[in-house]
Amino acid sequence: MNLVGTFRFANGAKWMWTRSLDRCSERARPERSTIGLSPENGLKNAAGTGCRHSISAQMISFIVPAYNEELELSSTVAAIHAAVSDAGQAYEIIVVDDASTDATVEVATAAGARVISINRRQIAAARNAGARAARGAYLFFVDADTRINQTHIVEGIAALKAGYAGGSARVVMDGFMPLWGRIFVRVFCTLYFGLNLGAGAFLFTTRRNFDAVGGFDEQYFVGEEVYFTLALRKLGRFKVLREPILTSGRKLRMYSMRRVFVRLFSIVVGGPTAARSRDKLDVWYDGKRENRTAET
Repeated sequence: MNLVGTFRFANGAKWMWTRSLDRCSERARPERSTIGLSPENGLKNAAGTGCRHSISAQMISFIVPAYNEELELSSTVAAIHAAVSDAGQAYEIIVVDDASTDATVEVATAAGARVISINRRQIAAARNAGARAARGAYLFFVDADTRINQTHIVEGIAALKAGYAGGSARVVMDGFMPLWGRIFVRVFCTLYFGLNLGAGAFLFTTRRNFDAVGGFDEQYFVGEEVYFTLALRKLGRFKVLREPILTSGRKLRMYSMRRVFVRLFSIVVGGPTAARSRDKLDVWYDGKRENRTAET
């Protein structure tokens, strides 16, 4: 079985590759021009075989976990393409489809992303699968309902080159939100980012640091970004960018104040034990989606 994908460069060039999962072989052909990749180390591929693939010292891998995100995904991938267009670095976009039942795979492929499929229904596992398949020395994790811009890439890379172990960015929500939701987001963000923690919707680090902390802890179905941030902070400084990302406020539109707070309270009271099970995590895992984006 072959996987086929494209690396896209800032100058518009594409590097087409095909990998045989059966024979652990690769071949590549240039579509417009070929830019040499600089191998630094090896990594097991996402199929779990002993195959190794080279890592490019200058490439950015954008990893987008997705479950039934046919509505939001194209805008997310388009925003990544636009954000990196002037960055002058090679990049790839990997969408990790985690058992979607809609057109997520088709949307991702049409948008120019490489698709990795798993069947876990767990965001930590999806992010880790994307990282295992990635070829970049820089790993940027972007949720499928989140928009980033060039500032996030430029400042994120600058922070990593300055010695930061990783980072994230502040958050604003799209579309209409009820009054209680706006108040909640403001209070939560003040406290959360005041503790210098990373938002799960957008995280970045290096391949070396990701491997050093063991990736995202797959014990947890929620809150994995907190543990990931704390692990990175043991390696060095953690940077929360002031430029906010734009992410979906759909949970605050689709669920009542009571339901959101009850679920959050159960996690706070239950602690890590509550985060290790999907029980009572329906706000995150019931798969409910809006039927249109907040922009339409």
